[in-house]
Amino acid sequence: MYGWIWRRLPLGLPGKLVGSLLLASAAVALLWYVVFPWAEPLLPFDDVQVTQDSGVPGGEPGSGAPDAPAGDEHDLPYDTEQNNSPPPTPDR
Repeated sequence: MYGWIWRRLPLGLPGKLVGSLLLASAAVALLWYVVFPWAEPLLPFDDVQVTQDSGVPGGEPGSGAPDAPAGDEHDLPYDTEQNNSPPPTPDR
């Protein structure tokens, strides 16, 4: 395909180089101004949920609760001090 386009561009090597740059610029502009804005609502990149609640009982929304104990920031439902998974088997 690219060889066919290269052979069809006129005016020798300088014309082929300028024509190639113009075709590449047109393809980029078409993607940037037409295809990407059309596809943006279909993509989940901006699907973010932010709330004003700090998540700390008794804390003001958005205050960050500076008096909250450091250990209570993230209560995980599992132990992070040891590995509770079974040892790997030879067939894995």
